Amino acid sequence: MTELPEQDRSHPLPDSSRDAARVRHVPDTPQTRAPSYQLAFTDRDFLLREELRPVRLQLELLKPQMIMDEHGIASTVVMFGGARIPAPDGAPRDARSPALAELSAYYTEARDFARKVTERSLAQGGTELVVCTGGGPGVMEAGNLGAHEAGGRSIGLGIVLPHEQAPNPYVTPDLCFNFHYFAIRKMHFLMRARAITVFPGGFGTLDELFEALTLIQTGRMARIPVILFGAAFWDGIINWQALARAGTISPADLDLIRYVETAEEALAVMDAWPAADA
Repeated sequence: MTELPEQDRSHPLPDSSRDAARVRHVPDTPQTRAPSYQLAFTDRDFLLREELRPVRLQLELLKPQMIMDEHGIASTVVMFGGARIPAPDGAPRDARSPALAELSAYYTEARDFARKVTERSLAQGGTELVVCTGGGPGVMEAGNLGAHEAGGRSIGLGIVLPHEQAPNPYVTPDLCFNFHYFAIRKMHFLMRARAITVFPGGFGTLDELFEALTLIQTGRMARIPVILFGAAFWDGIINWQALARAGTISPADLDLIRYVETAEEALAVMDAWPAADA
């Protein structure tokens, strides 16, 4: 009697990857060519059917979760910010609007902040306070670059967009993810977050900011630092005081955010947070 391989002794049922390999070598007949004959989990057309959306949602939740668990990612520092904000020495001046050229200072601060956070992470073993960005250009690139310069890992949570956008080259390859569902991507931004930093940005940055604030305000998420870089920018686009005066938010909700201008100020907010939140 032929002895079973070790993995078969520990699990008596056939391994799914082994069966997937086996069916590639079955005789070529009208029956085996029929779509119905394909194993469900190898049938791409089946998995992309409308009725399989709940399964795809679960897969997008599970895959990054499992990979980050396997890499020991215990907690993150999230960095949101505009994809269009250039590095100070990036695009020629005539290729930028004057306003974007001024905001390029925040690329420098994001890079500096990510480098300092990653140095702290490495001092704790590299599993806590891992920088997490959207994986794209602009502020996201600055965050991954800063982590790379510190010699640490960083996460990039990308999203499929109508215009092609490759991950920036500084994301740790094994922690570079791509999403179809914005909702699942936002869950992964927040599931391990110990602090959220938000740099100047557009609709996407605002969406991410207000998602986090709403979850914290309603008690659906633990209260963590939400740190906004650039008081002049944020006060120019959001009248927080007007919301409080109108009664649409509580005056106490204004305490959910902190303004900073530099990486050092942001780190100080994070260091003081337990005392400030007591």
